[in-house]
Amino acid sequence: MLKKGLIIKIISDTFTVKVENDIYECKSRGKFRNINIKPLVGDEVLVDTEKLIINEILERKNVLNRPPVSNIDVALIVTSLKKPDLNLTLLDKLISIITINKITPVIVLTKLDLVSRNELKKLNEIFKYYQKIGIKVYTNKNIFKLKRYLKNKIVTVCGQTGAGKSTLINKFDKNLNLETDEISESLGRGKHTTRIVELFAIKNFYIVDTPGFSQIDINNYSKEEIKNSFIEFRKYECKYKNCSHEKEKDCQIINAVNNNEILKSRYDNYLKFMKE
Repeated sequence: MLKKGLIIKIISDTFTVKVENDIYECKSRGKFRNINIKPLVGDEVLVDTEKLIINEILERKNVLNRPPVSNIDVALIVTSLKKPDLNLTLLDKLISIITINKITPVIVLTKLDLVSRNELKKLNEIFKYYQKIGIKVYTNKNIFKLKRYLKNKIVTVCGQTGAGKSTLINKFDKNLNLETDEISESLGRGKHTTRIVELFAIKNFYIVDTPGFSQIDINNYSKEEIKNSFIEFRKYECKYKNCSHEKEKDCQIINAVNNNEILKSRYDNYLKFMKE
């Protein structure tokens, strides 16, 4: 009998599939090799629970390479305000890459206690803008609200070194108690001879380590993809359909920046990414 399940772990050619509350260790059908498709962690599949065979891989919404996983719903961008200092260029770069890959970006702010009241006031204005354009912003003190938002989702964590990614993961589930590099090793980038890719269950959602986000250059993408990843640009209609929003006369985006409708640092980063 075929049932719908989720691949939560792969060791070599053995696929661990969760079907409702049951776990099955399965093999995949040979037809996947013939059409050059390999089941990935995160895949929704139809599995024969008697023969323990994966019969069909359902349509994926995205695929990442490091590690090979599919169907990521949310990327938490862990963003430090101090030590390391806030880096809006990296933040916007990650938002663009995540958006291009059809994943929802969510900002999680850390180290608020290291910021003065005056600095915090200015930073609040910046992050109100991100919220205004539709990007959710939490702090690492909003764990309950964040966990409620992440319910039933497949989640990845990214951000600059030292921002507090492992601390955030441990706040989700104290029993997990894993450092980010430990998770990376568990996913087969340590000295293991057998590659293991796994979704870590945290109550009612899954988390996977995908360090590739932080190392991807924006120049791996086309200018059109970069332009479309700046979601606040979409509500403006320029005179020319192929407007690059760089120097064109009467460009609605440039006008919006001059009128403080678009955050200047976002626009500056857009120009930077287009040149890269």
